[in-house]
This record gives sequence, structure tokens and C-alpha cells, in this order.
Amino acid sequence: MINKVEICGVNTTKLPVIRNDEMRRLFACMQAGEYEAREKLIEGNLRLVLSVLQRFSNRGEDVDDLFQVGCIGLIKAIDNFDLSHEVRFSTYAVPMIIGEIRRYLRDNNTVRVSRSLRDIAYKALQVREQLLGENSAEPSVDQMAAAMGVPREELVFALDAIQEPVSLFEPVYSDGGDPILVMDQICDEKNGDEQWLQSISLNEALSKLNQREKHIVALRFFNGRTQMEVAEEIGISQAQVSRLEKSALKQLRKYV
Repeated sequence: MINKVEICGVNTTKLPVIRNDEMRRLFACMQAGEYEAREKLIEGNLRLVLSVLQRFSNRGEDVDDLFQVGCIGLIKAIDNFDLSHEVRFSTYAVPMIIGEIRRYLRDNNTVRVSRSLRDIAYKALQVREQLLGENSAEPSVDQMAAAMGVPREELVFALDAIQEPVSLFEPVYSDGGDPILVMDQICDEKNGDEQWLQSISLNEALSKLNQREKHIVALRFFNGRTQMEVAEEIGISQAQVSRLEKSALKQLRKYV
């Protein structure tokens, strides 16, 4: 994405840059009804869309599609910008462009979230801001659930449902060298090196057994069968099963 020069037929290396004073003049002209001023504002701020696209470079989405969606956010920002607020246009536009792209990614995600869950989650975010302003402290899930009149479990489920997935290859830190990725911060405590080595040793040991011994070990210790059940299944006596099992376990202890 970073090295892509032409997006949606637009040569990004030749995009114009508008100075702040010129931008304010164009906004005044646009609000006076000049259509050409609006077109110049859109073209002169396309670099804002490009800068926002860098944040979504690891999503695997088509760059042209994201650029078009970002342009929709830019146009909405231009049409709704108020000069009287004395704020730079980029400060106002960037959150709107980001919001438009996130909405697109959410609505086109393969994991569909129901409208009712999304409504609960977005209402919860509004309630959170309200309680935060009233109490000057981060509200708990229980407080938010009580304010909304919904069960705590339902609120937690709704908030989890709208969380955007994070790529395992998303960089979390970089000091100019190789970045640290999300996958570098994840570990599996249940399947560590010790369990992995034990599994390899066990598989190698099992390969030393003959076919009948392997079958008995599998039935006894992997399928949970009794010696009597094993004897009936393979057509030998329980005593023979016991003798073969002891021989197999002795072999396993030798190699593990």
C-alpha cells in the first residue's frame, strides 16, 4: 500500500497541497455556493486520505476500495466543516475518514454482528462517556449495565462483538530495527517446549512397538477401554492383554 503510486486512477505523487489560508478562502467560497471551490478542496485534501490508509495497511483489503471509502469520509468532512470553530480542517477530517473506513470494514467483515448487538455496544460507548464526565472516573461494566437497563453478560458480549480483529502481524513496537509483532507477545502455556518434546518422544517410542502392542495401548490409554473390553475386541484372553500391555509399557519407558 505504501509504495502504490496510482490509486483509483489518481497519481498520488502529483496530488496538490493547499495552504491553510487558501483552504479557509476556498471554504468561504464553497459555502457561498461555488461548486469549483468544493472540487478544489476535495482534490487538495486527498493526501489526508492517503495518510489514514497507512493505518489499515495490514488488513488485506483492496487499497482502491479503502481509498474510495476514505474519500467519502473526506467529502462528508468538507460538507460539514464549520469555519467558526477555529480548528484546522485536518484535525476535524481525519477522525471522520477513519470512522468511514472502520464502518466499511465492520459492515464487510466475514464475521457478521447483529444490528441489535451493535446498537447495544454503541449505546454503551455513549453511556460510558456520560458516566465518565459525571464521575471523573472510568465506569465499571456493572455501572454501565445498570444505567442502560441491560444484563451485564449481554453488555460484555455486545462490546466484545464490535472489537476489530487484530492481525498477528500487526507491529506493536519498533525502535528502527525489526518490529515486535502481536504474535511475538503471544505464548501458549498449555503447549510449551516440554510438552512438545514429550509428544515427540512418545511418538518415537510408539513407533518401536509392533502392531498388536500399538493397538492395545491405543485402546487402553487413548480410548479408555478396560482389559476385558480390549480382549473381547481383538479376540484374545484378558491375561494375554495384560501381558502384552506390560511388555508395551516396558518398551515405552525404555525409549521415552
